Amino acid sequence: MRIFFTVLFAIVLFGALPLSAGDDFCGIHNKTFNAGESITYKVYYTLAKMYVGAGEATFTTGLEQINGRIVYHVVGDGKTYTLYDKFFRVRDKYESYIDTATMQPLKFIRNVDEGGYKIYENITFNKTVNTAITTKGVYKVPGCVQDVISSIYYARNIEFNNMKPGEKIPFTLFLDNQLYDIYIRYLGKEVVSTKYGKFKAIKFRPLLIKGTIFEGGEKMTVWVTDDQNHLPIRVESPITVGSVIVDMIDFKNRRHPLTSLLDVR
Repeated sequence: MRIFFTVLFAIVLFGALPLSAGDDFCGIHNKTFNAGESITYKVYYTLAKMYVGAGEATFTTGLEQINGRIVYHVVGDGKTYTLYDKFFRVRDKYESYIDTATMQPLKFIRNVDEGGYKIYENITFNKTVNTAITTKGVYKVPGCVQDVISSIYYARNIEFNNMKPGEKIPFTLFLDNQLYDIYIRYLGKEVVSTKYGKFKAIKFRPLLIKGTIFEGGEKMTVWVTDDQNHLPIRVESPITVGSVIVDMIDFKNRRHPLTSLLDVR
């Protein structure tokens, strides 16, 4: 499931112009999702053209308060299926507390158990002095830094209609006590068929950092709905052995009509 969350933070980071994290990338207002929204994804591994369902992840959004501020509390729960547990058991939980007024993260929690390898991370973002306070220290960060989960919901609200195919949109991500300067390349619009149905979609390729699972470069492809919801619906990427596909399989309490949906399977 580490694959899933590595994929998901890159799904919908797009904008109208190639902005840097220090200028117009700040101060967006939410127009695409409601508190109460829920989206479920299924992760498929492919080998020799065979699809194997390995697990699911669900993202839910609620409202809470932190230090007098109203925040979106977004929770991402991911786990492998019982059958797949025999090979590699995963139980991951990611949480982000996002200021409803600025769409900036105030707190991030990561609690993962992947094949017995456990990670716990608790980050508080101090927007007054631009620091990230973690379980391992205090780090200076840009004013518009995002965490893995907040980046998805923040970027769903960025306008893209003025973009041209090939344009890049940079952003800064804080993860594992490090800052990453990454970008997304906009590829245009097309119709894509997923396990849920056929959609009019916006297509991207994120720059990936080379690791143990993914090759570096622009080899991952991402699609989001071409409507006011900007729902992430499909991700495809080669991995060390075979490839991975992540498809949206269910959603609840969307904010706008799903006008991009052309046909349901």
